[in-house]
Amino acid sequence: MRTRFAALPGNLRGAILMSLGAMVFAAEALFIRWMSDRGIPTATQVLFRAAGQLAWVTPLILTRGLALFRTDRLFMHLLRGMSSVLTWGLYFISFTQLSLAAATVLSFTNVMFTTILARPVLGERVGAARWAGTLLGLLGVAVMLRPGTDLPLGGALVALGAALTWCGITLTSRMLARTEQTGTIVAWVGLVTTAFTLPFALATWQPLGAADFAILVFFGLFTPGIIWLLTEALRVGEASAVAPFQYLRLVVIAGFGWAVWGEAPDGWTWLGSAVILSGAVVITIAEARRR
Repeated sequence: MRTRFAALPGNLRGAILMSLGAMVFAAEALFIRWMSDRGIPTATQVLFRAAGQLAWVTPLILTRGLALFRTDRLFMHLLRGMSSVLTWGLYFISFTQLSLAAATVLSFTNVMFTTILARPVLGERVGAARWAGTLLGLLGVAVMLRPGTDLPLGGALVALGAALTWCGITLTSRMLARTEQTGTIVAWVGLVTTAFTLPFALATWQPLGAADFAILVFFGLFTPGIIWLLTEALRVGEASAVAPFQYLRLVVIAGFGWAVWGEAPDGWTWLGSAVILSGAVVITIAEARRR
């Protein structure tokens, strides 16, 4: 099986891996909604997500010891970790206040925020295509949040807040990648997110049954696989060819939202969603070609 997969063209392998990453991304959202419906506090969910991240780098820690954490950029690692904590917390909360499809679509605006900040923070040149995609995405947000909309404004602001802090993850990751090894970056993310989430999880802790505990452990261990799949997809395939496949998760999430929870966004919400998705795809392709 592995040999056959390796024999496939690079872009096809990349598309498959990116699609699998999208499916795991979708599964994460569905687990968040399911766990929230079971009464598991958001802080507890984030704690297990953070601990799972740390578990994934445990073999590296055992192999390299504390040397894995050696860095001259401690502040940037702390900022990267705090961006993850805020993003996960707001992202998880958004699924408790919005339909699965609406929360997912608004999360795509992270690429627009990243485009806006790329020039002043990273000094990157932002081309016309990326600006066009950003304006298109913001127009889609305006359509979704038009006067008289049924979309809860508070939930939408939480989702947009998650997208804004998400671009903090992107920007700090790019800055750290210039000098730090991937293992060091991931190890610090796991350590910082677990340490900062623990007090909030303890403050809101509720007794867990065996089933809920098993769900949380599984959730924490499988979600870090998203980054691995997306990274491998971009390694074996051309970014402009495979990156758009990450947005397949919207189809899965919207389908489960309708089939399981009876969520059916109105026409205006779907129109705004289509505009945001179009803008996100334009930016993703433009940025991939630039690299």
